[in-house]
Amino acid sequence: MPIMKKANATKEVKKVMKNKNQDISSPKGMRDIMSDDYYSFQGFFEKAQEVAVYYGFKPIETPMLEHESIFTSSIGEGTDIVDKEMYTLKTKGGDHLALRPEHTGPLMRAYIEHGMQTMPQPVMFYQYGPVFRHDNPQKGRYRQFNQFDLDVLGNEKSIMDALVIKAGMSILEEAGALNLSIDINSIGDKECRNGYIKELVNYYKKNISNLPPIDRERLKNNPLRILDSKDPKTKEINEGAPDSVSFLCPSCKKHFKEVLEYLEEMGIQYNLNKCLVRGLSYYTRTVFEIIDESESETKGMSIAGGGRYDYLAKQVGGKKDVPAVGISISADRVLLMPWYKKLSPRILKKPKIYFIQLGTEAKLKSLNIIEILRKAHIPIAQSLSKDSLGSQLAIAEKLAIPYALIFGVKEAIENSVIVRNMQNRSQNTVKLSKLLEHLKDLK
Repeated sequence: MPIMKKANATKEVKKVMKNKNQDISSPKGMRDIMSDDYYSFQGFFEKAQEVAVYYGFKPIETPMLEHESIFTSSIGEGTDIVDKEMYTLKTKGGDHLALRPEHTGPLMRAYIEHGMQTMPQPVMFYQYGPVFRHDNPQKGRYRQFNQFDLDVLGNEKSIMDALVIKAGMSILEEAGALNLSIDINSIGDKECRNGYIKELVNYYKKNISNLPPIDRERLKNNPLRILDSKDPKTKEINEGAPDSVSFLCPSCKKHFKEVLEYLEEMGIQYNLNKCLVRGLSYYTRTVFEIIDESESETKGMSIAGGGRYDYLAKQVGGKKDVPAVGISISADRVLLMPWYKKLSPRILKKPKIYFIQLGTEAKLKSLNIIEILRKAHIPIAQSLSKDSLGSQLAIAEKLAIPYALIFGVKEAIENSVIVRNMQNRSQNTVKLSKLLEHLKDLK
């Protein structure tokens, strides 16, 4: 190969390699969760589970992949989630599946599939984990994000609505929230809602020239979604829109009145928001969002939301309706809040000991020493791959670990270990049989 051609080929290879390196990144809107962030998530989920258990909720975990029809039938066509945001795939076997964009549809599918209607009602579940939406990434909003859900299935009483709101509020308060409020509305049942939607459509038709194209399209398919529009022009039009509460039937009106009375009794502040409908078609009667009211950049941000979904069971293929209500808490947004306590998971114990081994004989026995400490629930840091004392001490100092256990050839022969105070450099030789007792006295 001529020298010039060889040089050009080398440049091309380097260029390709450079481009490959640039492509090594997580997909847009998704991220790696590591170290402190990982522990923050786990700490929050542990606290949320703890609170949920005290209210009587039990755990459930549904698959991340579901039949696409679960969501097209429940969330509804004409919604942004179904029309624009779902991650879907067709398997080699011809199955049409979707990464779950929320937890509620899969939960109702599980309720029906496992015959939970035969259990004492209501059944109460909590679940948590990632959900997926091909949305525009922004602060606190990713395409893969984490939710913690509470749901009550099999009971239509208003006190269940109040229960999930209170339990959700309690979780957030345990996480550090100091100033929360509730935006709440009732969109009625399938009977009285029809009259409201008819009036709403007539109102928007009178203002159709001022509606942006996206909301004109919603007027044909899902007029309630216009109330949830973020467009400034539509928001202005919505101020004069009829409110759903005025169209409630006596039963729905009574139900909503009772929910508000429960909130008042518990001292929970709420705001009646006639534009609140939530973005999912399965909601009925009560809908709500929990809003951060702290004086910070997050003021006004919604960090949880939910409502009643009494008709979802039939929508996903059940033979009869199942009254149900639930709440979803955005864990990603909670962790953004200035008030978040950065809860530590129970499994996380910051190591106070750095284990150092020196020599072949010591390395051979090192894992046995570590096992003694593990059984005593004493976490350590170590670098068993290192050989020199200096390199291991340097790591201990960098990690700011207060004590080091030094296990060398002499110690391996004598069944002892050196306990070194990394701050004042003092050290003692301790028999392995007395090690645990000695470590108890260390601060």
